[in-house]
Formats: sequence, C-alpha cells, structure tokens
Amino acid sequence: MSEDLVNSVFLGIGSNLGNKIRNIEKTKFNLVMSNIKILKCSSYYESLSWPNADNPKFINIVLEIDTNFTPQELIKKCKEIEKKLGRKNLPKNSPRKCDIDIIDFRKKKTVGEVILPHPRMDTRNFVLLPLFEINKNWVHPILNVNIRKLISSLSDSDIRSIKQI
Repeated sequence: MSEDLVNSVFLGIGSNLGNKIRNIEKTKFNLVMSNIKILKCSSYYESLSWPNADNPKFINIVLEIDTNFTPQELIKKCKEIEKKLGRKNLPKNSPRKCDIDIIDFRKKKTVGEVILPHPRMDTRNFVLLPLFEINKNWVHPILNVNIRKLISSLSDSDIRSIKQI
C-alpha cells in the first residue's frame, strides 16, 4: 500500500435543504478556516434521500483532506461546522443543510465515539461514486475490497438513481 493511501483522510459532505451547493461550499470554507487542507474534491452528485426517498434529494461530495486533528477532534470540528451552518438536533436521517461524515481516516479501524471506517459507506452510492472519482485505488480497510468491486455490488437502481451534476 502506498504511503499516500495510508495517510489519506476522506470526508463525505451532503446537503438536502436550502441552497445545497452553497451549503457544501460554506462547509468546505469552514473546514479550510479550521486548518483542514482540501487535497481533492469530487464533483457534485445528486441522489435520493436515504432512507426516505420522499425527503428532498441530496447533493453530496467527497473530499480528500489533510489534517493534524485526531479522528475525535475532527468529528468534533465537523459537528461544530454542521451546527454553525444550521443543523438542528432532529431525528436521525432528517433533512439537513449540512452533514459531514468521516469516511476513512488513514485506514484506521475504530469503534466507540468515532466508528472508522464509516460503518455503512460500502453500500452507499453517494459515497462510493464520488470517492471513486478522486481515488480509483481506494480499498476498504476492514473488508479489504477495492472500490470498483464495492461499486459493482451496488444494485442497478442504486446506480441509476444517482447522477453527477
């Protein structure tokens, strides 16, 4: 495994309320202002809201970042940014202006306050497709499966229901 892949940190960012693209750009700005360096950014992807497709559609991106934060410090900073951008304490999976998830933190495997890698990322089209766009060689740290294989295991409807914009 290359040194580059071991040191990579990937964040998933999504929004399905308000001006979604502006919300994502504000999120990126706040990350940079928090001393987090954005190395790569995927295109925007529009997908159905999960698990309730009746909620507004999401716009999602994946970032590759460089940070000196620990995973716990990073999740705390992400929660602060979400709150600053108007995220309310609503039931899980409610529509929101800003959602930031740590997808992979330097191949670490943890449980507890921060679960790494993100526990459901390997089945989510809105994570896998943007992640593939910026890192075609990514391998899941626990499943030890490359991203091409994870994408090919998505259902046809998962592939058809997402579009790069």
